[in-house]
Amino acid sequence: MFRSALMLGVALSVVSAAGARPAEVPSSGGNIRTLEELSASFERIAARVSPSVVQIFTSGYSVPSGPWGVVMKHAGEASGVVIDSAGYIVTNAHVVHRARRIQVQFATRVETPGSPASFLRPQGGRVEAQLVGIDTTTDLALLKITTSGVPALELGDSDLLRQGQVVLAFGSPLGLGNTVTMGVVSAVAREIRPDDMMVYVQTDAPINPGNSGGPLVDSEGRVVGINTMILSQSGGSEGVGLAIPSNIVRPIVEQLRKNGRVQRGVIQMQVQNLTPTMAAALKLPQSWGVIVSDILPGGPADKAGLQIGDVILGIDSKLIDNTRQFGISLYRHAPGTKVTLEVLRGSQRFTLQVPVVERPDDPGRFLDMVDPKKNLVPELDVLAVDLTASFLATIGPPRKKGGVLVAGISADATPPADRFQPGDVIFVVNGKEVGSLAELKAAVAGLKDGDPVVVQLERQGLLMFVSFEVD
Repeated sequence: MFRSALMLGVALSVVSAAGARPAEVPSSGGNIRTLEELSASFERIAARVSPSVVQIFTSGYSVPSGPWGVVMKHAGEASGVVIDSAGYIVTNAHVVHRARRIQVQFATRVETPGSPASFLRPQGGRVEAQLVGIDTTTDLALLKITTSGVPALELGDSDLLRQGQVVLAFGSPLGLGNTVTMGVVSAVAREIRPDDMMVYVQTDAPINPGNSGGPLVDSEGRVVGINTMILSQSGGSEGVGLAIPSNIVRPIVEQLRKNGRVQRGVIQMQVQNLTPTMAAALKLPQSWGVIVSDILPGGPADKAGLQIGDVILGIDSKLIDNTRQFGISLYRHAPGTKVTLEVLRGSQRFTLQVPVVERPDDPGRFLDMVDPKKNLVPELDVLAVDLTASFLATIGPPRKKGGVLVAGISADATPPADRFQPGDVIFVVNGKEVGSLAELKAAVAGLKDGDPVVVQLERQGLLMFVSFEVD
C-alpha cells in the first residue's frame, strides 16, 4: 500500500510540475484527471500486451535422487510471449527442459478466420506446442504452435532502457494467469556471476514463481526483457527481479528459429583491460578500452588486419570500457555475421569489419548433421555418427582406427556429465571394437537396465574408460 501510494505521489508530482508554475497548487480536480489518465495509459498497455502472453503447462517424467529407482511424473506452469504471429513463442529454457508435453493457453480466445467476429474473447483454450530449440546458456527456449495469426509483440531495444524507467511485468505468477505488475528498471545491466557473459535487466516489478518466461514491457508495450528469475531469501518476490534483455533475446531466437540451436561466435583473438599503467608505458593517448593481447594466426581477426597491441574502443558504434563489455557485445553476434570494431593503433583511429566464426569447441557444433531418429543410441543416451571425412576435418584424426563420434547427448541422459560429452570418439564397448554407428548399435543391442558397461573413448586427445550401468 505504501509503495503504491509513493509511486502515485511521484507520478502526480512529475505531471503537476510539468503543467504548473512552482507557486501554483493544482486543484483536486486536476489530480483526479491526472490519475485517470495515468490509469487509462496502463489499461491501454495491458489490453495491447495481454493477448500475446500465454500460460505454459509442461509434463514429463523424472528420476528423483535416492535408492528407490522409481520414475515420477512431474508437471509445471510458467509463462511465455508470442513474438511472431506465425505462432512462435519465447519462454525460459528451464520451463520446458525435459518436458514430454508442452501446452500453451492464451488469456483470450483467438477466433478462427472468417468468423462473424474475428477478435479476442476471454477464456482461451489450451494448444499443443512443439519445442523448436533451447539454449541453456541464456535460459531461452523457442516454441511453435500450429495456430497462425495470433497477436504478437515487438521486441524493443533494451540498450535504450534507463534506471528508473517504468516497466510492466506480465505472466502467470503462482499459476494465476493473465497478471500484470508495475515497477521501474532498478539496473540496466545487472551482473550475477563475475565470469558470466550474461547481464540482466533488474526490476522491482513484482515477479514470482510462474512469471518465468513472461515479458517485461516498456510504456509502449514493447518487450524489453524476458522474466527469468528472482533474487530472494524467502522464496517470494522481494523487489529484485531479473529479465533477459531483449537485445540478447533477439539473436538467440533468430538462431533457434533458423538452426534449432545456438552457435557461439568468436573472432579468435584475446583481449585484456587497458590499465592506466599500461597506457602510460605504451604512450597511448587514453587509458580506457581493451587491448589486443593475442591473435590466432590465420583467424578472422588476423585476416582482418588486427595487430597485437591494438586498442579496441568500440563494437558496432558502442563504446567498450572493459573485457566484459567486449565479451557481451561479441556474444550477440552469430557466426556468419560481421562485427565492426573501432580500433586505436598508436595515434591512428580506424574501423575494421571482422567476420564472426563458430567457436571450434562448441558442444552443439555436430547437431546440424544428425537425425534424432536415426542417430540415437538409447542404451548410451547419445546421438552418434560415423566418422566421415567432414567430421575428421573438424576434430582431427583420432588416436585409434575406427570409432564413432558422439554428436550430442539425449535429453533423457542422467547424469550426462559423468558419461559422455559431444566430441567424444567411442572405440570399444564391453570389449567389442566399433567402427561405425551400425556396429555401435549392435554392440549395445542386448543390454538391459542394470547391465554394466565399459566404454573406451577418446576425449580431447586422451584415451579413457567410462563405466556405468544401463538405466
